[in-house]
Amino acid sequence: MSRTKPEAGEYVPYYDRYISLVPAGDILEILRDEGERTLDLWRSIPEAEAGFRYAPDKWSLRQVAGHVIDAERIFSYRALTFARNDRTPLPGFDENPYVENAAFDDVPFADLAVEFAHVRHATRLLLQNLAPEAWTRRGTANNNPVSVRALAWLIAGHELHHRAIVRDRYLSALSARPAG
Repeated sequence: MSRTKPEAGEYVPYYDRYISLVPAGDILEILRDEGERTLDLWRSIPEAEAGFRYAPDKWSLRQVAGHVIDAERIFSYRALTFARNDRTPLPGFDENPYVENAAFDDVPFADLAVEFAHVRHATRLLLQNLAPEAWTRRGTANNNPVSVRALAWLIAGHELHHRAIVRDRYLSALSARPAG
């Protein structure tokens, strides 16, 4: 089935760090459900804490959210390109300049949550309307071969990776701060 987990040959081993985080099942359902869990987590973070960084050289919570949104847009564009059988190799992207050149820390955290919800909805609509054969089409991104199906799972895994970082590093550091 096109919406099931991709096989190892559909993506480079580096992406397994994300894809392995995604549970088995229909990727459209996973994207819906995990997106809601991420939104629930983000909505639980008070606006006053959204600029928090757990270390001086780390992104703020707003910047993490913005990065997740940017990455999903990029991965979705790659999926669209390859699903349409466009064989044009696509460039990689360096997430650091994307974050550095965005004004995420000037955006209310609630607005970033709304933006993520819209981007996720658009991603799901793109994927749900693909022809079955489009899921197995491949292209080259960042000099590496990848299938449309693998990109769908990469989107979900990337989100899960960053949700865990928010929970395990940011929120645990916030809760460990002295009161007052």
